[in-house]
Amino acid sequence: MTRFIQLHLLTGYGAANLNRDDSGRPKTLTFGGAERLRISSQSLKRAFRQSAVFAEGLPGALGRRSQGFMQGLIDALVAGGLSEDDARERAEAVIENDRLGKVKDKGKGSAKTEQLVHLGPDEIAAIADLASRLNGAPLDEKSALVLRDKPRAADIAMFGRMLADNPGYNIEAAVQVAHAFTTHRVMVEDDYYTAVDDLKSDAQDADRGAGFIGVQYYGAGLFYLYVCVDADLLLGNLAGDRKLAADAVEALIRAAATVSPGGKQNAFASRAKALYVLQEIGEQSPRSLAAAFQYPVGAREQEDDVTAASIRRLAALRDGFKAAYGEDFASLELNVGEPGGASLADLIAAARAVFGA
Repeated sequence: MTRFIQLHLLTGYGAANLNRDDSGRPKTLTFGGAERLRISSQSLKRAFRQSAVFAEGLPGALGRRSQGFMQGLIDALVAGGLSEDDARERAEAVIENDRLGKVKDKGKGSAKTEQLVHLGPDEIAAIADLASRLNGAPLDEKSALVLRDKPRAADIAMFGRMLADNPGYNIEAAVQVAHAFTTHRVMVEDDYYTAVDDLKSDAQDADRGAGFIGVQYYGAGLFYLYVCVDADLLLGNLAGDRKLAADAVEALIRAAATVSPGGKQNAFASRAKALYVLQEIGEQSPRSLAAAFQYPVGAREQEDDVTAASIRRLAALRDGFKAAYGEDFASLELNVGEPGGASLADLIAAARAVFGA
């Protein structure tokens, strides 16, 4: 049976604009007839991948995503003595041979692929190694291969990879991250602000007008986030490396509980840690508890404390699923408001034990 590790997190943010739309307003959704703030799964996953938590917990096991890997190969070939044209021709041949993607504006001096390509550290090292092996030597298709079936990249193993031009090297994501949303109704607000010209304000005869006038948008609330890990798929994506799989899940749990997206941080300093985390481990079919908030918290009597009411809602729906479907997840609860329960270290230890690490 497949084993799943599920995380249900409640994180509170004061004034923030962590993930904005094309108009600069915080992203929203309508759920249960009420507008909520939203943080997209893409924003959350990038924040996790780029965090110090991932860098420190997964050294040497994180990939890079870019359109510009070809430029590095061109530069290395030129440094080795090839002309710019010869280096570009050989680099394009490598890209086409390995089907890393279509060369953007081929023949027009571009050194980028049309699509973003996510490569593991071992695949990036293979590109660097190609420079020495292709310099002055004819292109050998077998020796020019870059892609690996199972790159040693924890982020690729967790969040997947899609190569449109080479689907044989696609990797199915072992971790699913939902869009986070507020458990209660919200209203996006606007902040009218001015910037003062210091030199003008020092001049006695200058007008008193502002140097700049603008508006920025923000919202505040308690966000529910659901994360689901297919432990067996993660282990398979990492070629059976149990320690790396355990390290990856540890980094994921730490990041989900402590890392905030970077949007407008200088303007709002909206750093937060989860106030509540429910972790469930088992072989039963996983399920989100988002439906607990279909009716917005605070719209009923005795729900003035949004955090406490949200925790009660989660517990009630979890118990309802347990009674209806006979669920038997091993669960732990971290609750900042009730010291004495599980700690983050306890959650991590239970998750690592799934991999025998």
